[in-house]
Amino acid sequence: MDLSVAVYDMAGGREAVYGEDRRYVCASVVKVAVLAALLLRAQDAGEWLTSGQERLAAAMIERSDNDAATVLRAAAGGVAGLDAAYARLGMGRTAAAPAWGLTRTTARDQLTLLKAVFDMDTKNSPLNGRSRRFIAGLMERVVPGQDWGVSAAGDDWALKNGWLPRTASGLWVVHSVGRVRNCLIAVLSDGHATWDEGIARVETAAVSAVRRTRRSA
Repeated sequence: MDLSVAVYDMAGGREAVYGEDRRYVCASVVKVAVLAALLLRAQDAGEWLTSGQERLAAAMIERSDNDAATVLRAAAGGVAGLDAAYARLGMGRTAAAPAWGLTRTTARDQLTLLKAVFDMDTKNSPLNGRSRRFIAGLMERVVPGQDWGVSAAGDDWALKNGWLPRTASGLWVVHSVGRVRNCLIAVLSDGHATWDEGIARVETAAVSAVRRTRRSA
């Protein structure tokens, strides 16, 4: 089993990354980046999402709807559009794949994306305030049954999870990224025998990362 964790305390500015060189397939955590790429495209045009795109975005983040992700990634410019967004967001080790769930990323890159959405130091984010609030609001409304993961580390959370059984091995990829109070956390992992085992290990890692960060304050 492989697991990487990145955590950032927004209040104190403390950051720690464990296993930062490991790259993972994104599974559904890529959907946060898909929405960020779409919003950047709209910002560049001086526009906002259509009502239909807003509904699809809600389905994609709150319920992890795969069909919505496919439609919105195409609207964001496909593989090239996502790679351009990764570059703007500072996600230097993330590269889009034709199958969006197989996009590869690192815990540090996912933390960088979370900072672009949640960090109060907005001058460091290419996303404007409206875009940031929209993404964060959807991540705060993830449906019951998909609200596990980094939420184990505390209340007042916003998150997106991803999970995928690998065809070759039958083992599970399980990820969780988001905010718990003032902490941003990305936990990426693979090699789990079951989905439930993956969730338990991701939650344990999230709780431990937040505790260590707060003890160092």
